[in-house]
Amino acid sequence: MQPFRYLPYTLFVSEYGLHAFESSMRAMYELTKRFTSEHCIRAFLVSEQDRTLNRLREWTEDPNHHVRRLVSEGTRPRLPWAGRLKEFQRDPTPVLELLELLKDDPSDYVRRSVANNLNDIARDHPDIAVVTCASWSVGASPQRQQLIRHALGGLFKQGSPGALAVLGARQGADAAIRNGGVELSILAIGESMSLEFEVINTGQSAERFVIDYRVHFVKANSTTSAKVFKLSTIELEPGAGRTFTRRLSVQQRTTRTHYPGTHRVEVLVNGIQNPIGVFELQAP
Repeated sequence: MQPFRYLPYTLFVSEYGLHAFESSMRAMYELTKRFTSEHCIRAFLVSEQDRTLNRLREWTEDPNHHVRRLVSEGTRPRLPWAGRLKEFQRDPTPVLELLELLKDDPSDYVRRSVANNLNDIARDHPDIAVVTCASWSVGASPQRQQLIRHALGGLFKQGSPGALAVLGARQGADAAIRNGGVELSILAIGESMSLEFEVINTGQSAERFVIDYRVHFVKANSTTSAKVFKLSTIELEPGAGRTFTRRLSVQQRTTRTHYPGTHRVEVLVNGIQNPIGVFELQAP
């Protein structure tokens, strides 16, 4: 938590530094090396977009990976816990020009931020995200392929045909789920259990399958909210199968509070849902 001592300085710059562009840029450049300026830079993207974008373009070549990450993270249209950049939600072109310069960054820290940014863009412009990733997939290194999978994660979960095609998978591929189930029918908050299932290629040709699983968590008002967990992308010959086993934890977390009730579990195969069981979550 020690780096958070720099948070007041970033707030000060975003609140009072708009009239002093160069001084503020120097301050954010140094602060992001020690904490982050991803929220701070957004005020300048709103007030002086072109000038700020030009500076961020220069920073894509900075030797410090924290500075390069600021370029991709600070321009995210839907950065969590920050105001949305509505101009970039309407037209992400300026952001995509920056991401193009960072897609093969040597730092996984930066590339993951690039993927998160493109995932944000996909929520408002799915077709643009698919076209961008299709272009990036040509001659892609394993690192860039991983970036693309992460960037299209939200569209994969929706079964987007375009996103699946980027990975060489297709919607409607013949598959069956066998031996699927949850280990326990009753679980107490704070415990964990196993999920197990087998994916079978029931078609007549080899297929690529994007495998996820989804849990419908009960909320405080007794409605449910689905959370998708990424698993794997696999290739199966006709009649072949692959067994998956995963642990599902229902410990209380800062990012998710668990409540008693009936929870449903599904497997997603190329976006198609396959129920495998339910469990009753009880108070400890």
